Amino acid sequence: MALNDDIEKLEAAKKNTRIALLLRICQQYFGNPRISGSHHIFKTPWKGDPRINLQKDGNKAKPYQVDQVIEALRKLQEQQQAAQDAGSQKA
Repeated sequence: MALNDDIEKLEAAKKNTRIALLLRICQQYFGNPRISGSHHIFKTPWKGDPRINLQKDGNKAKPYQVDQVIEALRKLQEQQQAAQDAGSQKA
């Protein structure tokens, strides 16, 4: 599934997103998390915010966690686009 599709899927179901889906999407784009207790902390290719720190609490993700992931995916998308643009300017 494409990055844009994942962003749209999360935006459409912010209040009804399963934590398992959120973890799977984060693993796809950011690798395996560091787990500390019930927290799943994903390393991003940039320093600082947006950070991704997900905490399991039942089956559903909290809306603010979904927002964190959407923000991080958008930043990743911007970085990929900038790298693509820089590559096309060199050619």
